[in-house]
Formats: sequence, C-alpha cells, structure tokens
Amino acid sequence: MALGCNIGIRKMGKISKGIGAAKLDYAIKWHFGKENIDEANRRIISVTNELSLPLLFQKKKDLLHTSSDGQKFNVMVPSLNAAYSYKYFRFGKGVSAYSFIDEKSRLFYSTVISASEREAGYVLNGLMHNEDVESDIHSTDTHGYSEIVFGIYNALGIFFAPRIKNYKNQLLYTFKANPRKIYEALDYRILPSKSLYIDETILAEQWENILRLVCSIKLKEVKASEVLRRLSSYSKQHPLHRSLKNLGRIFKTIFLLRYINEMPLRQGIQKQLNRIEQSHQFANAVYFGKNQELNYSTKSEQEIAVSCRHLIQNAIVLWNYLTISQKLSVLKDEKEYDKLLNSIKSSSIMTWQHINMLGEYDFLAHKGKSSFDLEKLKEVKIRLE
Repeated sequence: MALGCNIGIRKMGKISKGIGAAKLDYAIKWHFGKENIDEANRRIISVTNELSLPLLFQKKKDLLHTSSDGQKFNVMVPSLNAAYSYKYFRFGKGVSAYSFIDEKSRLFYSTVISASEREAGYVLNGLMHNEDVESDIHSTDTHGYSEIVFGIYNALGIFFAPRIKNYKNQLLYTFKANPRKIYEALDYRILPSKSLYIDETILAEQWENILRLVCSIKLKEVKASEVLRRLSSYSKQHPLHRSLKNLGRIFKTIFLLRYINEMPLRQGIQKQLNRIEQSHQFANAVYFGKNQELNYSTKSEQEIAVSCRHLIQNAIVLWNYLTISQKLSVLKDEKEYDKLLNSIKSSSIMTWQHINMLGEYDFLAHKGKSSFDLEKLKEVKIRLE
C-alpha cells in the first residue's frame, strides 16, 4: 500500500498500527521484486477464477475477451525510461503504464514504457507472458494496432479486434486474382484498394521465417516487443517486414468487413474498452498520493509501483466478488435473488466507493481473523441464466 497508493514508506509507517517504516523498508528491499508481486497478483486472480460469480460478466462461456491500454504518469525525477510529451506532461517527462484486463475485471499484466513509444509493440507481451488468462479476442484503441500486429495476433490464434479511429477511411485489400473491378461489377458498396494488392509471392518466400518468428513468440523464447522493435529498425523493404505486413492486411481486411457488418462485435469491443478505461479511474483512486506522480527513476522501480497498484485493485475486486457471493449464498427469496443478480449483471464489479483509502491503517484489528469462508464460497454456484 505504501507503493501501490503512492503514500511512501515513511508516511505509511507513521499512519499505521502494527508495522513501522523500518519493517516496510526491509520488506521492500528483500522481497519486493517484480516477480514476487506478480506471483501475489496471480494468486488473487486464481482465487477469483475459482468463484462462480465472475462468469456472470463473461459474455460467452467459451470466449474470453480482453483489452489493454496505457495510462500516462508524470515522472518527477530524472529517468531514462521517461520521455517528453507536451500533450500529457507539457514541459515535463513521463511514462505510460500499460495494463491488461479481462471481462471478469481481473488485471493480469502490466508494464511501464516510455511515453514516446507506440503501444502496439507491447500488446502481445501481456497475452503471451502471463500464466492465468488465455485470451480469445483482444481489443485496443488505435494506438495499439498496426498491420504487422494484426498478422502476428491471428497467426497465434487470437482474434485481434481493435477500435480503429476513422475505420471507414481505412484501406481494404484484395488479391490480384480478384481485382477491384470484379467487386464493382457485382455492385459491391464496400470496395478494396484500386492499386494496392496482397503480395502472395513474398508470403510464400518468407513463410518459413514467419512460422519461426511466431513459434518463438508462442514458446516465449523472445518477447514480441523486442521482435517488433528490431523489425521497425529495418528498412520497410526488408522481406520479413513486408511479408508480415501483407499477412496483417489479410486479417485487417477481414476484421474491418466484420466490424462494419456486425453490430454485436462493435458493441463488445466498445464495452471491453470501457472496462479498461474504468480501471484507469480505479487506478487514480488507488494511486492517490503525491499528486499521482511517479518518483522512481528506473524502469524496474516504476513497474513494481504499478504492480503494487494492480495488487490492491485486484484485492478490492476479489473482496467485492466474495461479499456478493456470500450475500447470494444466504438469499432464500427467489425474486430478491433474481433482482440482485440482474442488478449485478447490469453494473460493474469494479467499484471502490465503499473503500476508505485515507486515514489510519490498523494491521492489528483483524489479525488472525478471516472475513470469509473461502472454501465454502468456492462451492457456491451462481445461476448464470
């Protein structure tokens, strides 16, 4: 809480009962690595996954929709990871905390990148390098997409569904064997580009290299961000760069046609992106100290602070799930049960108005006590229909 709420070790020690600044400092120095905090997050996520209530928020039982987005933070100390951005920091420097969330409101991955870097290169990291959430469809805003990302995503078996700004102005592609005039003769209202075609030759030539790259990412031998950074340093005429772009154009065209035609798809993407935006508001409520500014110079320190914030958010979401599950487990009246269930389904589990972030922290008041019988609540089956 000292790191995740941005209170600081010394102040946290002063406003806490049962623990002091010296113990906090010792714990952070010896135990607060990124891996340990991520493991704590994984344990909370695994408990959440064992409950029945979270399934209420999953639109389709066999399809998990996830999303990711970056949140900008000022960095008030010299940092190699920070960059200028007049739009967000005026004359200061900052970073972007890139977070991932699923339909059940579980924050399952985070990283910190420079504010000047494009988010598209880091989207795949969160889906490949976490052990608890396996995404079937993933959404981002315009900053999270590129034609190359479209190709790699779908080659990995994940349906990439971004919200693209001015999607009606995006180019659609076809093969030379089926030029635009064929679709014009059929009186199609949505037509592919007149002069740009998908290059099948380069795809055939580079197919082995494409498979090798995709397998390396799938097997976690390399992070997708590192591969994309290297590719972006090459000339745009590099064969592998061109082949991945052509592969992405195929999937991008298919997606845009579906996006235009299928209203439920557009609504699902918007709803999932609203969830990540709500998590940013949640993050602001949790990370309230020191004007919500980062005072850490290294990337690892910044990532630890963001991971601690996620840990607090996931803990609050789990507490909400457990409280509501406990309430539903003792309800006998069918009408009241259905009314409460419908109310929960039409709202969000990610709420924090009932949590008092400010004041004195007492770590002795409930020592050794548990507010919930976890094993009993795991057995509670919520009616999902």
